[in-house]
Order: sequence, then C-alpha cells, then structure tokens
Amino acid sequence: MNIGIDRISFHTSHYYVDLKTLAEVRSVEVNKYYVGIGQEKMGIPSPDEDVVTLAASAAYPLMQAGELDEVELLLFATESGIDQSKSAGVYVHGLLEMPARCRTVELKQACYSGTAGLQLAIAFVARNPGKKALVIASDIARYELGSPGEATQGCGSVAMLVSANPRLLAIEPESGYVTEDVMDFWRPNYRSEAFVDGKYSTMVYIHTLVESWKQYAELTGRLLSDFDRFCYHIPFTKMAEKAHQKLCRKFKVEADNATMYTLLDESLRYSRVTGNCYSGSMYVGLASLLETAAEDLSGKRVGFYSYGSGCVGEFFSGVVQPGYGDFLFADQHRNLLENRTELTYQQYEDIFNYGVPTDGGEYVFPQYKTGPFRFSGISQHKREYESLVD
Repeated sequence: MNIGIDRISFHTSHYYVDLKTLAEVRSVEVNKYYVGIGQEKMGIPSPDEDVVTLAASAAYPLMQAGELDEVELLLFATESGIDQSKSAGVYVHGLLEMPARCRTVELKQACYSGTAGLQLAIAFVARNPGKKALVIASDIARYELGSPGEATQGCGSVAMLVSANPRLLAIEPESGYVTEDVMDFWRPNYRSEAFVDGKYSTMVYIHTLVESWKQYAELTGRLLSDFDRFCYHIPFTKMAEKAHQKLCRKFKVEADNATMYTLLDESLRYSRVTGNCYSGSMYVGLASLLETAAEDLSGKRVGFYSYGSGCVGEFFSGVVQPGYGDFLFADQHRNLLENRTELTYQQYEDIFNYGVPTDGGEYVFPQYKTGPFRFSGISQHKREYESLVD
C-alpha cells in the first residue's frame, strides 16, 4: 500500500519587501542578496497575522474542496509557537470547522518538525488506511534588524493531506536520520528573535546531510544518480545549491551547472520570493517543484533532505504519482504570489516593531490584507481569531 501526500497547499503573507530596498538602506550591493544568498523578496506578516492564520489559510482550499471530512489527526509543526500549553493546531481545527473526532498536537524541532509530522502521519494512515491526516507546517522567520540573518526572513505555511493511495507523492519507506546536540540556532522563551551561528549552522547542515544520506544509501542501495529531482530545507536558496554540490563532491558525482539547475531550480522558485518558512520551507519547495516543472514528473523519484537546527536531519524519498497535475493548487498559488503588496522600508520597520501586547489587556488589531482568517485581538489573555469567509 502506498502512503504519502495526497494534496498540498501553501499560503504566505500579502506583504513583502524586495531585497533591493533592504540593500539600499543597509548600504550593501543588491547582488549580495539576489546572487549571494539567492533571495529576491521576503514575506512580511501583518500585525493581524500569525502562524495560526497562515496555517488556516493554507488549509482553507482543502476545506473548500471537502477534503477534511475524513481527517482524524492534525499535526501542527512550528518553531513560532504562540502558547506554552495549547497547540496552535487546536485554533486551526476550530477555524476550519473540522470534525470533533480528531487528535491534534503541536510538534517542535526547529525546521525539521514538518517532516516529523509527515512521518507520524504516514504511520497513522498505515494503521488506519481509510482515514487521513492533516500536517501543517507554519512559521514566521524573524531576525533582528540589521543582523546577518535579516535578509533571510520570511513567512508561510504548508498544509499537506496524507492518505493511502496518494494522488501527488508516494513516500518510500526508507529513511536516513540523525540527531546531534549542537547549538547552531536557538530561540529562548524570552526572545522574539533567534540566535544563530551562521557558519557553524551551515557546517552542521551539510555534515548531517552526508550522514543521513549514508544511512539511506545503505538501506536502499540507491545512488544519487537514481534521483530525478531534489528538495532541500531552504533557509535561503543558495544553501540548497551548496548542500547538493557538497554531497556530490563527497561521493564523487559530477554536478555541472546545467545538471544542478535541472535537479534543483524548480524547487527553489517559490522560496526566492517568500523567504524562509522554517518548518514548511522544504514543502514550499515541493509545491514549487510540482507546480513549475517544465516536464511531466509522473514516476519521477524525488530526494528530500529535511534539517532542523539543534539538530535533527533526515533524508528520504518519494515518487510522483501519475496524473498529479490534476490535483494541484497551482493557479491559487500563482495568483497569491503575483498579487502581493510591496512595502517601503519604513512600512517594514513599523510592522516589525509592532509587538503583540503581553499584558493581557483588551486589544483590537487593525485590519490588513490577510487570507480568509485574521488574528483580531486579545481579551483577558486570550487570543481571538476572526473568519473573513462569507
């Protein structure tokens, strides 16, 4: 029995900053961003948007299509949690009017948690073949103004329906995975912005890739040449390219520019204009690959490398299913990305400095452009959400 991703939908903010604007203000050459890290824009969430509204908006097309009726497991992956106790997924469950018979939990391990959710969902479906699971990876990447990580900021959410006999991607059973306790990136409870040791994190990312690939290769007997495409965790698009080059060099595989473009470019297109989506970034890459590929990918094997700082990494694979193109949300995603509003630098800084109040008082947030749901305010320490759906 094949199990895997039956539908995939993503959402990002309606506002963005072009990195040429940031380059001008920071007095750096724009190609430091456009070429050096491979990023063009970064998504900026409005004050009435958070990981809950991004997540619910990502899953809303599934709700509209009646795809959530058989879901009995909702796994919410994030490193931008809003509560130390209540899962953000419970808010989403309510906004999407999902059935009461549903297990809902929140998962955390930096950017790896979306993959943890996917693998747990596959195990659930294997035990309950007639049921489905909803995995949502939703995050807001935020770094201090003027910091080295500022240009890699972004936001977004990916909703994946996991089922038997999936229409998009069958996940193969073998995986290589590694855990090692390192401090390359972390965000204490008392901070809104993360700490990151960029050079060290890059080194750990690649080391964990090599080790997880070794396990996968030993289990399957496959070579890098057995893959038609790759999707990597994408803190910035150049990281994916650098990682694949290192992997090929380590295992003595030729990888010229043309080959690299074929293997990776389609999976990087959405991330170049949304920025880092943390736990969802690799799956934004998957949506980008399936929706922008120049050829029919039916029957093609895709390699996935998921990495979460701190650290956990996993290499696994999947096979694209025949007729997958009929079950994508490509038009909705294209319209979303093409119809966003560009911010000036001052607008960006004003939104950045608009902190969510922490005194538990009564607050009603101004309304901006969002998806079908918004974070409307706080009352007696309780977050309040609003559906904009008629």
